[in-house]
Amino acid sequence: MTATLMDDVAKVADTVLFEGYLLYPYRASAQKNQLRWQFGVLTPQDWAREHNETHYSHTECLLEPRDGTRVQVRLRFLRLRGRRVQRAGPYGFVDVDELTVGDELHLPWEEGVPEVVDASFPVTDLLAGQVSVPVELPGATATELLDTEGRLVRETWPLNAMIAVSAEPLPGPYGALRLRLRVTNLGTGPAGSRDEALRSSLIGAHTILALTEGEFLSLTDPPEWARPAARSCTNEHTWPVLAGSPERPRLVLSSPIILADFPEIAPESPNEMFDGTENDEILTLRTLVLTDAEKREARATDPRAAALVDAVDSMPPEIFERLHGVIRSMSGPGVEPRTSDEVPTYSTETGGKPWWDPAADASVDPDTDSVLVDATPVSRGTHVRLRPSGNADAQDLFLDGKEALVEAVLNDIDGQVHLAVSLLDDPASEFQAAHGRFRYFGPHEVQVIE
Repeated sequence: MTATLMDDVAKVADTVLFEGYLLYPYRASAQKNQLRWQFGVLTPQDWAREHNETHYSHTECLLEPRDGTRVQVRLRFLRLRGRRVQRAGPYGFVDVDELTVGDELHLPWEEGVPEVVDASFPVTDLLAGQVSVPVELPGATATELLDTEGRLVRETWPLNAMIAVSAEPLPGPYGALRLRLRVTNLGTGPAGSRDEALRSSLIGAHTILALTEGEFLSLTDPPEWARPAARSCTNEHTWPVLAGSPERPRLVLSSPIILADFPEIAPESPNEMFDGTENDEILTLRTLVLTDAEKREARATDPRAAALVDAVDSMPPEIFERLHGVIRSMSGPGVEPRTSDEVPTYSTETGGKPWWDPAADASVDPDTDSVLVDATPVSRGTHVRLRPSGNADAQDLFLDGKEALVEAVLNDIDGQVHLAVSLLDDPASEFQAAHGRFRYFGPHEVQVIE
């Protein structure tokens, strides 16, 4: 049951795991890809202390258990695997910067291998004392022949870490617990560079916590009685958020990237773009314009880069159009829709912020709406003189005294009214209006020309 529960957050967790794994333009030679592995990196402890990096993550969260509750812990991270390219020669194999076999290009690269460590504990054991789980991964070397012309040599290095979990009851009558989880890289590490230390590091490290029974409590929006305990929780190099179903929060994702409770992947995002804080539409457009040679190098860099390039090249128009954006809601939380008889009015006195959705409110029409300025109705077609306020930007201040034509009266979701205008003495106004480009002023920033 719990394994299935953890699968509910798998897609979000994969995004955390591969955040920054491969940066646009997804080629091994790209300057950005010379400095990867920035998120959730736990380096060997001795090396970390000497180089001001971190070797651990510490998570604390709150839960309300039930009888027989078990806590399942899943640690996920990337393990660095070096890939060397060697050409066959008369005296054996020799490392090379690239090798073409048939039509396929092969390049050296540092691959990221996903690793998963699972553990499960009864809550009663965690209350009795700290429980530890060793994480010991041996090094290994594997070769892959490339016909008779060369081979790929993939190498991983030993990794030694520890997961420590404990729990303690919170004071009060509610029976809640504070859960502590610490992931530590116990490796001694090399005395050399960060590149060498990364060979024995946990990269993109994060944990998923699941309950067989009971519920986790939010640290950002806890019940009133749990607020002092939530404020006292200590989280270092990671941040736990509720995940999975909001109806019964039995999952926590403790991530090195700050997230909100119940994070989700936008359904409009079909591909893993990897690039930190990415905009899918922009990266998709940029990937489409890569040259054939650049795409060939990207495909040779990493299997995930190859899959991404292929997916972008074959993306149908209806999927691409979805990347342009979507409006989820025009209302804020807890705000009721406005009724059709609540006609918007302009007032400098009110601080109200009425809800507004043009698709649901037939009373709102920028072409026919009006607003009173000094007791005179102003609507589309009204001639006005611009009088920018003192807090306007410099471009608007240059227009002080200019005559303009009101093109539309607009209402925003905060209850404010804006006038879209075009300048009467600007030869480009007609062209800009045809493309929906206007200048915007408040009703208090115009004078009506009779």
